[in-house]
Amino acid sequence: MHPFSTSSRLCSIPVLIAAITLTLVLHYLLPLTPKHRISFIALLWSSVVAVLTYFSTRPLAVLLLDYSCYCPDADHRCNLELCEYFGMRSRRYSPESADFMRAIYRKSGLGDETYAPPYIFQPDLDSKLPHAIVEADDGMCSAVAALLSKTSVAPEMISTLIVACSMFSPVPSLASRIVNRFRFRSDVKSFNLSGMGCSTGALGMDLAARILRRSPGYALLVVTEATGLNWYFGDNRHMLVTNCIFRVGTAAALLTSNPACRDSAKYELLKSLRTHHGSEDTAYNAAMQADDGKGGIGVALTKDLVRVAGSSLRSHISSLAPRVLPVSELARYAWRVVRSVVKGERKAAAAHVPDFTTAFEHMCIHAGGKAVIDAVGRIMGFDDWVIEPARMCLHRFGNTSSSLVFYELGYFEATSRVRRGDRVWILAFGTGFKACSVVCRALRDVRMAPDNPWKDSVHRFPLKLRV
Repeated sequence: MHPFSTSSRLCSIPVLIAAITLTLVLHYLLPLTPKHRISFIALLWSSVVAVLTYFSTRPLAVLLLDYSCYCPDADHRCNLELCEYFGMRSRRYSPESADFMRAIYRKSGLGDETYAPPYIFQPDLDSKLPHAIVEADDGMCSAVAALLSKTSVAPEMISTLIVACSMFSPVPSLASRIVNRFRFRSDVKSFNLSGMGCSTGALGMDLAARILRRSPGYALLVVTEATGLNWYFGDNRHMLVTNCIFRVGTAAALLTSNPACRDSAKYELLKSLRTHHGSEDTAYNAAMQADDGKGGIGVALTKDLVRVAGSSLRSHISSLAPRVLPVSELARYAWRVVRSVVKGERKAAAAHVPDFTTAFEHMCIHAGGKAVIDAVGRIMGFDDWVIEPARMCLHRFGNTSSSLVFYELGYFEATSRVRRGDRVWILAFGTGFKACSVVCRALRDVRMAPDNPWKDSVHRFPLKLRV
C-alpha cells in the first residue's frame, strides 16, 4: 500500500472504534427487541461502510509546494538597441520591416531588462537547433535544480513529470532529457506537451492536479519555450510581432498530494477550468505557425487575436462564475442583466460581467501583451491595482509564454500581497484558442523567496507606464 494512504487509515480507526462501541451499547444497554436491535446494528454498520468508502475514495487535496523561475545572466538582457544591432547584423530585414519592429517594440510594454535567447549572441544565424537545446537545458536544469534543492525533495520521489514547450519538440523529448539529467526513477509518469501556447503553465497545473487527486505522489511541472529556434526572418508583419514580445523564460513547479507537506506548501489548488474555442475558425487561426510564402517559418499573431481573447474570456467566465462567485454577487449580476434587458438595452446586458473581486483577492491574469492585458482589464472592469502585476511582469520579463504565470505570481509574493487564506485566480490564454483558470488558496503569508525572479528589481516597481 502507498505510504500516503496512511492518512485514510488513520481516519478510519476512530470510525471503527465508535462503531464497535455503539454496537455494544445497542446490544447490551438499550431495551430493544432482538429484531429491532439487528435492524439498528445493520443500519449502523451500513453507515460505517459508507463513511469508510468516502474516506478511501475522496479526491486528495493538491498542494503547490513551491516553484522556481529561471533568470539568465545579466549580459543576456535585451533592449531596443540590442534588437536593432541584431537586425542590422543579420542583414535579413528590409528597412520597412526594421521600422515596423522598432515601432512595435516601443509600444509593446516591454522594458530593457527582458532576456534574449543564446541564439542572439552567437554569429551563425543558421545554427538554430544546437542553441535551442542550450536554451532549453539552461532554463530547465537551472529551474528544476533550484526547486528540488529548496524543497528538499529528491528526484526519486517524483512520480509524475510534465514538461511543456510549445515550439520545440526534439527527440528524445524534453521530458526524457530531464529524466536523464536528474536520474528520475524508472516508473515516473512523464508527459511532454507541445503546441499548447501560453496557457500551458495553468493547463499543466490542472493536469498535475487531476493525476494527484487520484494517485498520491509528487508531480514536477516544467514549462519553457524555445524563442531562439523560432526567431523569424522575413517581412510578414504578423510574424514579426513575435520577435518583439517573446522572451526567454522557464519555470518549474512542484505539486503534491502528500498531506504531510501542508505546513510547508504555499498554496492549495481548489478549482480549475479549461475551455477550448478551436471549433471557431477565427479563434483557431488567431495565432498560428505557418510558412510566410517565401520559405520563412514564423508564428503569425493576427489582428483578430485581441478580439478572440476577449470573446473567449467572456465565454470562459460564464462557465467559471457559478463555480466561484458568492450567491450575492450572482444575484446582483442577474439583476443588472435583467434590468438592462427590460430597458431594451441588449448590448449593455451583454457587456455586464460579474465582479470577480468578490471571489478572489488576487488576479494573476495573462501577461501575453499590452493589448491583451488592456482587453482583460476593460472587459472585467479591473482597476489599475488589479492589473498592475501583469503590466509589471510584461515590462520586466516580456512574454515568456507558458511560464509567465509563475513570473507574475512571483511579483505578488515579492510585493507581500499574498496573505494566508487569500484566493488567487490564475488566468492564461493559449493558441487553439484556449483559456485556462486555476484557483488557489494561500496556506500561509507568502514572502519573497531567495530565488524569487524579482529579488534584484522589485524595489523599483511598480513603474508608471504609459497606458
